[in-house]
Amino acid sequence: MLKKQDSNINFFDSSKILHYPTLKTVMMVEKTIKNARSPINKAEIKRRMKVKTMHQTLSIILSYLEDRGMIIKAKDGYVWIYNQSSKLEKAIRSGKEV
Repeated sequence: MLKKQDSNINFFDSSKILHYPTLKTVMMVEKTIKNARSPINKAEIKRRMKVKTMHQTLSIILSYLEDRGMIIKAKDGYVWIYNQSSKLEKAIRSGKEV
């Protein structure tokens, strides 16, 4: 079983992971964090979700999203940072470094 202090979860070490999240659960966590108006902690994410989620499963999802650069862990909780806007990407590529 995973210990609480294990922040970096190895997704491929199945001996420590009891239950992998479904795509539906990952998408619900994404939606919950995206719709939050301020940083949101794990307990609040679990409370806002429509289905109950195991703490370990939520930790796996959050670790995955953080590794992919979609969220960051702030002092007060998690914040959605991913922006798939093509206009933003174009502006970044054509911008000048000061």
